[in-house]
Amino acid sequence: MTVSLILTEQIVKLFIILIIGFIMVRIGLLKVSDSKSISVLLVYLVLPCMIINSFQIEYTPEVLKGLIFTVVAAVIAHIVFLILTAILKRPLHLDMVEELTTVYTNGGILVVPLVKALLGTEYVIYSCSFLAVQMILIWTHGRHRMCSEERLSLKKIFWNANIVAICIGAFLFITKIELPDVIGGTIDMLAEMIGPIGMLLAGMAISEIPFKKIFMEKRNYLAVLLRLFIYPLVVLIVFKVLDLTDWIADGKNLLLIVFLACVTPACATVTSMAQLYDKNSAEASLFYVLTTLFSIISMPLMILVFEIFC
Repeated sequence: MTVSLILTEQIVKLFIILIIGFIMVRIGLLKVSDSKSISVLLVYLVLPCMIINSFQIEYTPEVLKGLIFTVVAAVIAHIVFLILTAILKRPLHLDMVEELTTVYTNGGILVVPLVKALLGTEYVIYSCSFLAVQMILIWTHGRHRMCSEERLSLKKIFWNANIVAICIGAFLFITKIELPDVIGGTIDMLAEMIGPIGMLLAGMAISEIPFKKIFMEKRNYLAVLLRLFIYPLVVLIVFKVLDLTDWIADGKNLLLIVFLACVTPACATVTSMAQLYDKNSAEASLFYVLTTLFSIISMPLMILVFEIFC
């Protein structure tokens, strides 16, 4: 199956769930205000389970080297994203939601099935590296920007459920502790809910936004252009300049996994956080929907560019 078909299949599935969330609000089965309670489940239960589940893999020196490499690549990518945002924020008049939309990607929902289909199940573990880096930044930098806090609270950072989950997952991986089937299976079931819940929340959030506002306002496409095209291209140039593919055996495939995460749509967690903290969740959902829609075109194109230049 080609990359384009795999992408299209995954995105269509997500949009069907989004439409279900939209319809449930429109026919009165749910209210937009209900999304905050569902966001609590996503942020404090489903996301931590997904993180811990990602680390339940067999420990080998080769896997560890691959994880370190992909962590470094993910850190480089996020540094590029943050620098670009700092440079463009003032001239483009980016608001808080536009900033977070362009910096943070939806690597968790789309990348895992793509990696499994393109490279095989044995490569899925490396997608955890990007997720771990992103989760740390979202719940530090992202939360700081969204809540307009003057200073970061180290206590709030390290006692955040997702940061705690990263620490637990890393400990289990390093110590080679495998969770019992009952516990591991339960965590795995909860982790699988991240995609459906994220899209249901987006559908609920946009149910009160006129379609004209979503598709007809030119300003909305600025975030789409930055998130799906400009930022990934700049990251790819940096990867090429640093010649990352030669840093490790199988470097091209490992770097492709990180780059796949870089070219995905806006992050579902940003929408959930906006709903959780009452910070313009409608705008966050709007960008989530638009970037997901246009990713059908952008992701195969960016992957083609990667194959040509790397």
